[in-house]
Amino acid sequence: MQEIKIHRKTIIGANTPVYIIAEMSANHAGSLSRAKEIIHAAKEAGADCIKIQTYTPDTITIDCDNEFFCIENGLWKGETLYQLYGKAYTPWEWQPELKEEADRIGIDFFSTPFDPTAVDFLEEMGVDFYKIASFELVDIPLIEYVASKGKPMIMSTGMASLAEIEEAVQAVRGQGNGQLALLRCASAYPAITEEMNLKTMQNMGKVFDVPVGLSDHSKGSVGAVAAVTLGAKVIEKHFCLDREIENPDAAFSMTPREFAQMVKDVRQAQTAIGTVRYGCSRQEKSNIGFRRSVFAVEDIRQGEKLTEKNVRIIRPGYGLAPKYFPQVLGQVALRDIKKGTPIQFGLIGEESYE
Repeated sequence: MQEIKIHRKTIIGANTPVYIIAEMSANHAGSLSRAKEIIHAAKEAGADCIKIQTYTPDTITIDCDNEFFCIENGLWKGETLYQLYGKAYTPWEWQPELKEEADRIGIDFFSTPFDPTAVDFLEEMGVDFYKIASFELVDIPLIEYVASKGKPMIMSTGMASLAEIEEAVQAVRGQGNGQLALLRCASAYPAITEEMNLKTMQNMGKVFDVPVGLSDHSKGSVGAVAAVTLGAKVIEKHFCLDREIENPDAAFSMTPREFAQMVKDVRQAQTAIGTVRYGCSRQEKSNIGFRRSVFAVEDIRQGEKLTEKNVRIIRPGYGLAPKYFPQVLGQVALRDIKKGTPIQFGLIGEESYE
């Protein structure tokens, strides 16, 4: 797997910590002060990065209410695309200030551009890496333009066929940009667990030889933790201060407390995966004495034979290993052996003193 360096010393690769992204999206609900508060809360909850989106209603769609532009189902039923994005977008004049705030408190900052003007704007801001949203995975000209900046890219792959992902990956690599990670994503809001298909994420890593992860729109942290056990190196979750603050993304966003618990669970899951190692662990060493072994369970006189009556395989584990029990039976005590003595070869032998 190729490693990518996405921000100063931050590396995503096979043996690196999971990179956890808090997606602000529309959760600022039109307030710059709330947007800054979200940045601070994400940092405190353990996120590595805060992500925003860079578009306006006019750069992402047009103001039209015919059947092609009306949302018929889901959370945003009855809205036109223009109306929805007018509520959800992050004003561009805020974004340099938000990046400055993130830099100041030490949390990574990047954005999803939705057209070339957004890329140019983010370049002027000095962003270090980019996100491509699932819905833009088929916008090859946009992907090529982003890739041409030579900066790391994280692409979500919701709805995409393998052929479409291949085309997007080649668009990045065709610009001489090998800094790429792919995220599995169920592009539904909220997503349901049954449609996560995290094995697809694993397969993407093998097919494209890149770090993979999960852009998770489901409720709770089960998907994120499961993804980490299957090799995810990036987890992205929508983040809000409170789901009661009305905005288009609140219903499928995590609160700071929930996000902090997810971070804890993800970190523990990655620690639990560990490495291939057999034998006694450091923690187990204190318990190795509770294994079974051969012990005298009655007083045995010198010269007396060892039988199933006076020796047994029991806990604890200070005597001979159980596999030697057949060999022990029939031998004689070379000295008196008290009940509760662990049997060792030095105590027994073939010679009889009778």
